Amino acid sequence: MSQHLHRLGVDSRRDRQGVILLVTLVILVILSTLGYTLYAQVAARRHRDQYIIDYSIARHACASGLKYALAAAGSLQFDMVSRPNEPDFSDVFALREAEYQKLLDQVAAKLAADAALARDGFGQMSGKAEVPPPSAAQGRKGTAKQGSLKKAALGEEVDDFNDFSGFDPNGSPLVDPKQLKIRGPYGPPWPLMTEPMEFEIGAATIVIEIEDENAKYPLGWAMITDDKLKAPAGAGWTTFCEWMGYTSEEIYRLNQGIDAIRAVKPFKVEFQPETENVEPPASLKNKITRPAPNTPGTVARRTVTRKPVSVEVQIERQNKEYAKLLHSPLIDRDLLSRPSALSDTRQECALKYLGLWGTRHVNLNTAPRQVLEAALTFGSLADAPKIAEAIIQQRRTRPVADVNELKQTMPRYANALDNCRIFLTTRSNVLAIRVTAYSGVARVAAMGAVVKEGDKVQQIAVVSE
Repeated sequence: MSQHLHRLGVDSRRDRQGVILLVTLVILVILSTLGYTLYAQVAARRHRDQYIIDYSIARHACASGLKYALAAAGSLQFDMVSRPNEPDFSDVFALREAEYQKLLDQVAAKLAADAALARDGFGQMSGKAEVPPPSAAQGRKGTAKQGSLKKAALGEEVDDFNDFSGFDPNGSPLVDPKQLKIRGPYGPPWPLMTEPMEFEIGAATIVIEIEDENAKYPLGWAMITDDKLKAPAGAGWTTFCEWMGYTSEEIYRLNQGIDAIRAVKPFKVEFQPETENVEPPASLKNKITRPAPNTPGTVARRTVTRKPVSVEVQIERQNKEYAKLLHSPLIDRDLLSRPSALSDTRQECALKYLGLWGTRHVNLNTAPRQVLEAALTFGSLADAPKIAEAIIQQRRTRPVADVNELKQTMPRYANALDNCRIFLTTRSNVLAIRVTAYSGVARVAAMGAVVKEGDKVQQIAVVSE
């Protein structure tokens, strides 16, 4: 009997120990869970706080970078480079990826051959060469403190991609096609007018890019209501959309937003001096001009004042208004920004080729083929591809001076050129300045557009991205 009681005591003690161990494990699990939850909450809060700090730094740096770029834009000079033996930037968009890579291989082989000739003393030693310096193939980090915007602002010489002094004849002649980029009319890849500039302000890194807006298709053309121009404008817009590979349903979606903007404000390409009512001062708003007593046939009337509005003021107003409308939700930016060609070497989409700042002219020397054809549609729908091809071949050797020069070299298309000359230019004066600031994991970007006439710069608008 005592032996049986002894067994019960041992078992009960073992049971109590097991319960205590189980309770201890549960408590440890609970404490571990609470500790991990607390750690995760603290880490998330710390991450959010750090992001807020990084974002504030990036936002202020972006604003400072944009102010600097707008102030320095007046001193910049954008000269086109000679590129007669290089592939034209115009047709890169239409190439499939395999064709584009094949083109890069051919360009790399030619650059290597030119480099070997220059190294052996058979190159052009007059100070110019067709071989770009190694910095032309560098990425964003490689141009950190060599941006031409900063050099121009400081009065220094701007880098010239044709300058032979930047080429090392003793270096390797091999060129990596993966790092090669097709040069645009100003040297950097289209539509850039200068190499991207990168510098640091405190903990933030700022990148400034300047694009040629006159090299893009002005989306405002699709909002023209003039009876004589509406039909060719629609044909040109359709031509552009077809170039970009949009279906008829997608073009219809885009046209819905265009129709909504056209209803708000029709787009004008020609301006005449006008007059407008002047809002009277607040003290005179309710003042009524009364006739002299005993004067028959007169009634009391309010005074109305009108003032002339110059063409320049009308253009400035339209640019500002369309800058807001074309960056509004009325435009399907998701569809326009859909990639049509995406790889490690390029990113193509319709939005890249569209002017969204109220531009009215296309630069014959810098616009790609599809934009040229859409612009020349105003002159002749049938002849637009032929005229565009002739312009592309001519500008590879020397820039087009004006439309009259084209009429002399292409007398067959003189009438078509006359019909569309109000849409054409040979000098770009609308610049889009994109500023991107990085701080930690935060990124802030803003874009502004200006009209540059010589050293004078007039701001159109600024849009945060």
